[in-house]
Parts: sequence; structure tokens; C-alpha cells
Amino acid sequence: MPILARIQPVDLSATKNVFVSAVRFATSIGGQCPPFGDELKTSAKEQVEYMLGEDEDTPMVITDDEVKSVVRMGLSKIFSSFEKDLTSLILESNPTTEAVEDKILQSLSDIEWMWNILPKMGLTKDFISNWVEMSGKVLGIVEDKTLHFLMWALKLKLIEVTGKVLEAVGYGNVIIPAPCRVKLLKTWLPYIRKTKPLLDAKGNEEAGFSYKMNEDLCQSIEGAIVSLLLALPSNDQADILADWMKTDQVRYPDLSEAFEVWCYRTKSAKRRLMEGLDRFSNATISL
Repeated sequence: MPILARIQPVDLSATKNVFVSAVRFATSIGGQCPPFGDELKTSAKEQVEYMLGEDEDTPMVITDDEVKSVVRMGLSKIFSSFEKDLTSLILESNPTTEAVEDKILQSLSDIEWMWNILPKMGLTKDFISNWVEMSGKVLGIVEDKTLHFLMWALKLKLIEVTGKVLEAVGYGNVIIPAPCRVKLLKTWLPYIRKTKPLLDAKGNEEAGFSYKMNEDLCQSIEGAIVSLLLALPSNDQADILADWMKTDQVRYPDLSEAFEVWCYRTKSAKRRLMEGLDRFSNATISL
């Protein structure tokens, strides 16, 4: 009997309870839990990662609607906390303090952590929807004049997270509606275009400055933007390309490939339209 008891099917409700509890602690649903605080939060994150990667019973649990609901609640909580911390940034009398910046970066680190675990649950689309929805407000704060020459680590990390979102959407790994794709590109393209030269210039001025976009990041973002742009409706492509050509920063991201493809498609569409009209006119005359 002891041997048979050990080979009985695992109680999935117990696995579910552990997973849900870990998600709640990892995302601070219900607030912090003193005296453990960040230590418990870190342990909960590790538990979630382990269960998603190693526990053979978890795949049966994460399809549960209640589990997905708790994860979505945690995602919303993390985004809300980041937005709140970011808003308080410009209200600080001295936003350059290490404690203030560390708090913001920790919130953004939580968001990045969610990005890493959500694909394993098929919830990446939820992340992207939240990111697009929040982007305008985030950039409105980050680009405030009081932070123009501050928070370089935050500005670079925002580009890194956005790069992951652009790749997922641009290469079709996650399908979102065209208006949402347009909003994503129109919001972040100007920011990336303006911020990269600033990071480069800062790096040239200061030898120890480490917050620069490396070559791999630059290439992956540029490729994702081109791919995403070419999948947009033609009129939206035209608007974005026209705005790109008006700016001084046309070298990065380089959208010349997208412009050439758009020109070719436009000419082809016009030619097909004219051919269709000619055939229609000839048919009308013969009748």
C-alpha cells in the first residue's frame, strides 16, 4: 500500500494552489508581506519559473481559467505599479537619487520578468496590449524636460523591452489588430529615433558610460520595425515614411528598404487599377 500510494496521480488542485500563490506573491497582488518583502517576492518568481519550466504537472494547470485570471491580474498590478512609480518620478524634488532610480528600474524589471513567463502560458498578447495602452503616458513622463539628461538606464531599458514587443508583433509571433500595430509604431519609433543619438553622444563624452544600444539590439529593432511597417495598411505606411523622411535622424532606424517596397507596391497597385479601368472601358464600348 505505501508503494501504491506513491504512484497515485498527483493532486492537480494542490499544484494549482501553489502556482496561484506564487504568482500572487511574485506580482504583489494584495500588497507586500512584511517582514519578508522582496525576499519572498524573489522566491515566488523562482517558484513560478521552476513550475513553468520543470514541473510536468504545470502545463495541465495553466490552462485553467482561474489561473489565467490570476496571472492577468498580476500583469495588470505590475503595470499599474510601474506607471505609479514613474508618475511619482517627476514629482520628486530630487529624481536623480539612487533609491528613486532603483525603484523605477525594479518595477520595469518586474515587467520584463512577466514578458519572459507569459509566452509559456499563451498570454503574450495580453502583455503587448497593456504595453501599447500604457506607452503614451510612459513616454510623456520619460520625455519630460526635467528628465532630459537623466535616467539613462531607464531610457535604455524601455527601448530593450519595446524591442522585444516589436519583434513579436513585427514577425507575426503575436497577432494584434492593425490600429494597435500603428499605435505601437507611431508611439515608439520617434522615441527610439531621438534617444539613440543621445545615448551615443553621452557615450562619446563619458568613457564609463555603459547605457548604449549595442549592435545586436540596433539590428533586431530595425529589422522588426521594417517588417512591422510593411505589414501595415498602405496609408499608414505612407504617413510613417513621410514623417521619417522629414526628420534629421534618417540613418537609424533605416527605413529605406520599407520605402522602396512601398513605392513598388503603390506603382503596381496603380498599374493594376489602370489596367482594370481600361478593360472596363473597352468592354463598355464594345457593348
